[in-house]
Amino acid sequence: MSPRPGRGPRSSRDPRSSRNPPSSRNPKVVALGGGHGLAASLSALKLLTDRVTAVVTVADDGGSSGRLREEFAVLPPGDLRMALAALCDDTEWGHTWRDVLQHRFQGDGPLAGHALGNLLIVSLWDLLGDTVDGLDLVGRLLNSRGRVLPMASVPLEIEAQIAGHDGASPEALVTVRGQHRVASSTGRVQSVRLLPPDPASPPETLEAVAEADWVIVGPGSWFTSVMPNLLVPDLRDALVTTRAGKLLNLNLEVHAGETKGYRAQDHIESLVKHAPELQFDVVLADPSCVEDEAEVQRAADLVGARLVVTSVATTGQPGRHDALRLAAAYRDVIG
Repeated sequence: MSPRPGRGPRSSRDPRSSRNPPSSRNPKVVALGGGHGLAASLSALKLLTDRVTAVVTVADDGGSSGRLREEFAVLPPGDLRMALAALCDDTEWGHTWRDVLQHRFQGDGPLAGHALGNLLIVSLWDLLGDTVDGLDLVGRLLNSRGRVLPMASVPLEIEAQIAGHDGASPEALVTVRGQHRVASSTGRVQSVRLLPPDPASPPETLEAVAEADWVIVGPGSWFTSVMPNLLVPDLRDALVTTRAGKLLNLNLEVHAGETKGYRAQDHIESLVKHAPELQFDVVLADPSCVEDEAEVQRAADLVGARLVVTSVATTGQPGRHDALRLAAAYRDVIG
């Protein structure tokens, strides 16, 4: 079954002169990423506008998503499901269906570990024969304050070059394939690529980027959720040519997980390495992840952006975004 997917120095260009004329009260915003990082961004954005489009990575190969992907040859539904749940209407109806989507079966049977929402999404793809229509229908069920689209029309694999993946040879570069294996590696990711290397993006995804007032990249697992969006040729070209303003949202924990030992500036430099033609207007960072603001601004200069440092983390939980703080930060930029 394979359904059809349907601030600091500024760059030489002045994005305000070329950007799509924004609707300050209800801007069109595209957010790219996957997993919990994208969900946090969407939870903040839906407080500002109901014209949000989430563009979600489709390289997950673990857990329920991986099982369904392998068995039915479909896009992994998990990150798509999380984005839909994050955009649910803030009513009893929306929250109830969000919880239904997120419900995960327990026990030892064949359904154990599956999220009900994953099964629902794959069922709709099977019935409708169209990936985008299926996601839109789930959005209607949630009274969603936006839309969720995949970054590519086919399921993808991530392949990374990782230093220290083999503990016995900490300096050796090892090629690691698979989103789950890359994300769980204790080494330091040097680079990533997609397999296949030239997947097509659904036309709806490219249209959303072209018509956006603002595009937000990140936060999220840097090499397995954020960077993959920039490696899909059609989508990268759309991001380069769109007249939208572009914001790069750095992670709260820049030195953990698959970016072990990284600093905020290293994240920006790695983006330049993978997508050198892509420019931004703003780099947004929480104070907790900025050790040297001048160094981070120098890195932001590489992508033509001004650095905005403001608190977006939950008090007492430094690794978790506060939806209201993040919404206020977005509002100050987008508004």
